[in-house]
Amino acid sequence: MNYLNKLNPIEVAHHFVNKYFPSCLGALLAGSVVRNEATETSDLDIVIFEKSLSSSYRESLKEYDWDIEVFVHNLTSYKHFFESDYERARPSLPRMVSEGIILKDEGVIEVIKKEANDLLDKGPKKWSEETIRIKRYFITDTLKDFIGSSKRVEELFIANTLAELVSEFVLRTNRKWIGSSKWIIRSLKQNNEDFAECFVEAFDVFYKTGEKKRIIEIVDEVLQPFGGRLFEGFSLGKNVDF
Repeated sequence: MNYLNKLNPIEVAHHFVNKYFPSCLGALLAGSVVRNEATETSDLDIVIFEKSLSSSYRESLKEYDWDIEVFVHNLTSYKHFFESDYERARPSLPRMVSEGIILKDEGVIEVIKKEANDLLDKGPKKWSEETIRIKRYFITDTLKDFIGSSKRVEELFIANTLAELVSEFVLRTNRKWIGSSKWIIRSLKQNNEDFAECFVEAFDVFYKTGEKKRIIEIVDEVLQPFGGRLFEGFSLGKNVDF
């Protein structure tokens, strides 16, 4: 059954909440269906706020042919997840709360949405100079492996690692949220669509033809404002005795 033939996601979400969480204080529908990006394999992300819940949990269920991911919190547990997402610079729960369509509200959603929006607007912590230096070193080290490798099977996985390291570097040095999987390219596009297009094209060319030149150029362009590649003189965890 494809997405177009399924029951309306908002109707299903309402039914789900009424059936499984009739006493909840608030419920939100988030995810790809809210952003009009749903595909045949999309699920429904539903965030629930229960007053009497002792601890938060996540569960996967199926209702009316929809796969449903439910994230259940009490009125304080979500704050820990907000803080954790802020620390790792991946605002999964704040983003779901911010974009979520209200399914039920007993007077709690407005405050929680404001907290989520304030956190998203704030952006992640600024990287320290030492963190930037460490990241430069690991990007340099991976780039060297990429340039020097002549084994296709190894090059593929080195390229994957390099793409993740460089995308993280670009986003964090611009005080932008990062992501994983599909959220990597979404985050890059939100930051700079032209760069994102060049970034994808460079890796696409490599995966299709094995040509590394453009990837190497992009990595050097990204590192240049911060001092370029870093290898000589780098140390980590060294104790100096006087």
